[in-house]
Amino acid sequence: MLCFLYIITTLLSLTQHHQQAFSTNPFVYAGCSPAKFQENTQYQTNLYSFFSSIATTASHATYNSFTTGTDSPPGNMVYGLFQCRGDLDTSSCASCIQNAVAELSLVCADAFSASLQLDTCFIRYSNNNFLGQNDTTLAYRRCSTKTSNDGDFLRKRDDVLAILQSGNGFQVTSSGSVQGYSQCIGDLAASHCTTCLAEAVNQLRNSCGSAKAADVYLAQCYARYWASGYYFHAPAEYSGDDIGRTVAIIVGVLAGLALFVVFISFFKRKDRKCHYFYNSPSKRKR
Repeated sequence: MLCFLYIITTLLSLTQHHQQAFSTNPFVYAGCSPAKFQENTQYQTNLYSFFSSIATTASHATYNSFTTGTDSPPGNMVYGLFQCRGDLDTSSCASCIQNAVAELSLVCADAFSASLQLDTCFIRYSNNNFLGQNDTTLAYRRCSTKTSNDGDFLRKRDDVLAILQSGNGFQVTSSGSVQGYSQCIGDLAASHCTTCLAEAVNQLRNSCGSAKAADVYLAQCYARYWASGYYFHAPAEYSGDDIGRTVAIIVGVLAGLALFVVFISFFKRKDRKCHYFYNSPSKRKR
C-alpha cells in the first residue's frame, strides 16, 4: 500500500511539473520535414550535438546560430539556431529551450529539418543552410474570435502595428489599451528584418481583420497585438491554422503517453523493491 501511494504521489508530481512547464511556455506551432534520417548515422550524431550546444548556450545568451559537424559525406551538416523572446533573462531562456528540445524530439522525431515555437522561444535546424537568408514564408497565424469595429480600438491597433513594422530586433509598444511586440531572428540583416515585419503586419491586418488579438509567425520574424483582457484567453478563443491546432493536440497526447511510460517503468521498479522488502528474510515469519 505504501509503495502504491508513493508511485501515485510521484506520478502526480511529474504531471504537475509538465503542466507547469507547459503553462509558462505554451506551445505555438511546429513544422517537420517529411524526410527522415536513419538511426545511428552521422547526421543523428551532429543533430544531438546541436541540441546539446543550444541547451548549454541558452544559459548565457538568448540567441545563437550553429553549424555542426562536417559535410562528409554531403548532407550531414546541421545548420540551426535558437532564439528567446527579447525580454527574457538567460535563466528563463535556458528553461524554455530545454522544453523546446524535448518537445521537438517528440513531435518531429528523426526529421531532417524542423522548427518549433513556444511562447517565449524558438528552435530551428536543417541539413540545408538557411542561416541569414531572407524568408517571409508563413509558419503560423491565429486570430481571436472576439472582434471589434470600434473606431478607437482600430486606430490604436493601427498605431501599434505601425511601430511594430518599423522595428528592428525586439520591439514592444502600446497605444491605450492595445499592446504588441515583434521580433526578428538574430541573424537577419536590418533591411530584411524590416521586409519581414512589413509582411507580418500586412497579414495581421488582412487576415485577422478586426480581431481583438492576433499573432503572425513568419519563417524569420513574428508580430502580435492584443487588446487588454483578450491576449491570454484559452485556445478556443482563437481561430488559427488547422496544422497548428493538430500539432498542439499531438504534443498533449505524446506528453500523456510519456507520463504513462514513466508510470509503468516506475511501477515495475517499485514493485520489485516492495516485493523484496516484504519477502526479505527479516520480514518473514519464523
